Amino acid sequence: MNDRAEWWDLFLSASGRLARGPFLIASAALFIFAVLYEATGMTIHLLTGWLVYPPLLFFATCLLSKRLHDRGRSGWWAALILLSLVAVWPTPMHVLDFLFGAVVFWAIIELGVMPGEQGANRYGPNPLKPVSAV
Repeated sequence: MNDRAEWWDLFLSASGRLARGPFLIASAALFIFAVLYEATGMTIHLLTGWLVYPPLLFFATCLLSKRLHDRGRSGWWAALILLSLVAVWPTPMHVLDFLFGAVVFWAIIELGVMPGEQGANRYGPNPLKPVSAV
């Protein structure tokens, strides 16, 4: 993924598949941005939160959907993962947060550790082994 258009497509499209490496790099970038934004303080959040959080959630949804597609799962699982992240961010406070934490743990293992499906699946070709033109 060395073309600039591919990087924009990474954050703006939920279709297709995404290999583990680019997913981890892009997820780390979004996570670092979210942590830095959270560190700015409550006043900034009140003024700009409505402007920052929707695109951040959209970008995360696109990343999660593509990686879920690479694992052969529906992109709709991204909604459960994001709901769980929002529920436990920045610190768990409720009894149900144990379940949300388990979902986040599952997502980390499923998307960050496990390899994608070999060969093409219903979401597209394997991103690590592109089909060569003959």
